Amino acid sequence: METTDFAKYLTKFFSEYLVGERGASTNTIRSYSNTFTHLLAFMDEKENIRADALLLDHFNRKVVLRFLDWLQTSKKCSNTTRNQRLAALHSFFKYMQYEDVKRMALWQEILSIKVKRQERKSVHYLTVDGIKLLLEQIPTGNRMGRRNLALIALMYDTGARVQEIIDLCPSSLRMDKPACITLFGKGNKKRIIPLQDQQFTLLQAYMKENTLDNPANNQRPLFANNRGGRLTNAGITYILNMYAGMARKLKPELIPQISPHSLRHSKAMHLLQAGVNLVYIRDMLGHVSIQTTEIYARADSKQKREALEAAYINVIPNTGDQGLWEKDSRLKNWLRNLTK
Repeated sequence: METTDFAKYLTKFFSEYLVGERGASTNTIRSYSNTFTHLLAFMDEKENIRADALLLDHFNRKVVLRFLDWLQTSKKCSNTTRNQRLAALHSFFKYMQYEDVKRMALWQEILSIKVKRQERKSVHYLTVDGIKLLLEQIPTGNRMGRRNLALIALMYDTGARVQEIIDLCPSSLRMDKPACITLFGKGNKKRIIPLQDQQFTLLQAYMKENTLDNPANNQRPLFANNRGGRLTNAGITYILNMYAGMARKLKPELIPQISPHSLRHSKAMHLLQAGVNLVYIRDMLGHVSIQTTEIYARADSKQKREALEAAYINVIPNTGDQGLWEKDSRLKNWLRNLTK
């Protein structure tokens, strides 16, 4: 069977461009792969074109828009997911501008498709007391409990994404003081986070117990499952929810419904409330733009109120105990009659 031009360029896009030129992360490759899997299903189901017969000529702005609509109607995707799928397609057709310049106008028509407006999500986080209560539920009398305590405490202390924790190896840590940990975020961007003394002591004991301090094991997963493999996103979510459920029974007001990402939000909020500059919080979280980090400043209503109160200057002249409007009986009567 002869390879179609679409298959040829899509293969080059993944194997040469994303991996070779862009150095895209595993998560990006997985997300883009899912997008094109859905696209192939759409073209087969709705456009009656099998994957082995799909050509570049089959794509235009209208087809891509129909695909995006299909995602939202048939697959019940949110605007956020739709925009993620569109970002993957935009990346491919930007690549095609340089690979197939004869159809530049066609690719640019597809690139002109706009993202949909997304609702701004509220930030779900735990208070400091909530974090303490959560960690207190983790038993330390067995090896599994000690692993889980080291895991969840590290997720909170570093503000790491779940995948960043999953990818950790013992070689990611420098255990000589000042201790620190190296994380690789989106786009394989590297950042180094200092470890506090208590976190250092906890990790040191955990690694020693599991022989992870042995140089021969420095490429093993830092946090492994029962089979020695890396924990998954679903596995970490299960562990967190188990202890969150226990804490919620004790003090439901302190433990809302949370996810592993809530620990990251919690750390950022606590740093902000402690007066840490947003620029430092941005660097710790690995955000590209300070605008992303500003969601925490917008979410913290207590800090906003306190900042406004601290900056308030009273410019209203003192008119005595009774305001002028209170002295006007006709005005008072008029106001009372408003509710009748």
